[in-house]
Amino acid sequence: MTTELWSDTIKAFCHRRVITMLFLGIAAGIPLLLIFSSLSLWLREADVERSAVTYFSWAALGYSFKFVWAPLVDKLPLPLLSKRLGRRRAWLLLSQLMIMLAISMMALIDPATGALSAMGWAAVFLGFSAATQDIVIDAYRIESADTDLQTLMASSYIAGYRIGMLLAGAGALYLASYLGSTKTLYSYQAWQSTYFIMAGAMLIGVVTTLVIAEPDERQNNELVHSTQDYLSFLLLFALAVTAFIAAFYTSAEPAQTAKLALDALVANHNLASFIVELIRLVLALAFAGLVAKLLVMIGLVQQQQVSQTYIAPVKDFFDRYGLSLALLLLALVGLYRISDIVLGVIANVFYQDLGFSKPVIASVVKSFGLAMTILGGFLGGLLAVRFGVMRILFLGGVLSALTNILFMLLAQMGQDITMLYIVIAADNLSAGLASAAFIAFLSSLTNISFTAMQYAIFSSLMTLFPKVLGGYSGSMVETLGYEQFFLMTALMGIPVLVLIVWANRYFDIKHVLDK
Repeated sequence: MTTELWSDTIKAFCHRRVITMLFLGIAAGIPLLLIFSSLSLWLREADVERSAVTYFSWAALGYSFKFVWAPLVDKLPLPLLSKRLGRRRAWLLLSQLMIMLAISMMALIDPATGALSAMGWAAVFLGFSAATQDIVIDAYRIESADTDLQTLMASSYIAGYRIGMLLAGAGALYLASYLGSTKTLYSYQAWQSTYFIMAGAMLIGVVTTLVIAEPDERQNNELVHSTQDYLSFLLLFALAVTAFIAAFYTSAEPAQTAKLALDALVANHNLASFIVELIRLVLALAFAGLVAKLLVMIGLVQQQQVSQTYIAPVKDFFDRYGLSLALLLLALVGLYRISDIVLGVIANVFYQDLGFSKPVIASVVKSFGLAMTILGGFLGGLLAVRFGVMRILFLGGVLSALTNILFMLLAQMGQDITMLYIVIAADNLSAGLASAAFIAFLSSLTNISFTAMQYAIFSSLMTLFPKVLGGYSGSMVETLGYEQFFLMTALMGIPVLVLIVWANRYFDIKHVLDK
């Protein structure tokens, strides 16, 4: 590359929209680990059982279902805020204030007193708020700049996201330790102060939202409805969610009976629990869908609006690829990250059980791991350009499975700091490499006419099943032990490799990207 081209690239990185995405990325990265790893360590120090700790990962399922309310965020104006700030910035500010409120609610709850239900609801609220912010940021990025800046904006956003995760991961662990909470001497006040400080860190996003400009309107007028229509749609959504919650709660007692019966049949408590809870989730979703359908039939919302919002993006995807290939691609999207996510849910608890302190976990797993992830992402991008996305997608899958084997070795060796560095380096390098290829793969599947909705579907699908399964990782460890659990997560990667090879035969990603 010539000196002039290098200079142009550096100038482009200084573009205000690119810098904006860095700070919005930080705001997007903060909430995630406050639901996952940092919360896991807090709960473990509060002497909460491992199986209960990993169930809290389900609080982040809002990320996996965000496509359900994405159309509302995309189109519905907010009273007062939308007129003053614009459509995107209004929703950004609201979601960021909701995140700050949710984190503060978590800070006011001491899990050691047994208030796990209250903590769970606060965590669910945080997951919902954070997923809403992600929806708006994705839309803002797409609308605020032309195609030639999108790659740099995405890179800047990813870097900011990792910094946000570092603040909420290593930063929170350092703070809690500095303020006096340890594995042997739990301090609620230390964790409370830490979470309040994390809520304050979200001001980075709030200030950014207030100073940036609203992107130009790029709506398709054919898809725009009246405020009354969207308020009706909002009511439909609220009633459907209420139906889901009601169905889920009323099925609790029958589900417990079914677990006992199935446990006696299969002689495996964890498998019985997983099957029953999965059926319970599917039935609750089906009931919510039935309620929504009945409300549409009685005229609460227009059938055309529902079709344009939900059916058209899905129909477009299946029309472009055909039923067989579309299902194959969706299976690959939904399973590609399964081994990483299932292992990641319990990773911090594993490090702590080996005897590593929070400062060590923060410096090695979070800080050093962040550097390795960024390096892996850069390497993945270079290799994808040189050898093709699908090949690097396959390589990322192989490396993800192999690094899970390294976790088995660490479990055997115990509190070995050198081995911890090796495991974290390999795990994060492979994760960064795989992520770079996977983002390119997801982008190639999206039709520009339905970018926001289709991308929300893909990004939701890629974490849905892994997160549901990850909620049982604590129970799996208690049953199998760490070594067998890590072996199982490694074997989960084999079907993914088969799907990649199969998809590569029929899916010409180069042709799609060149269109």
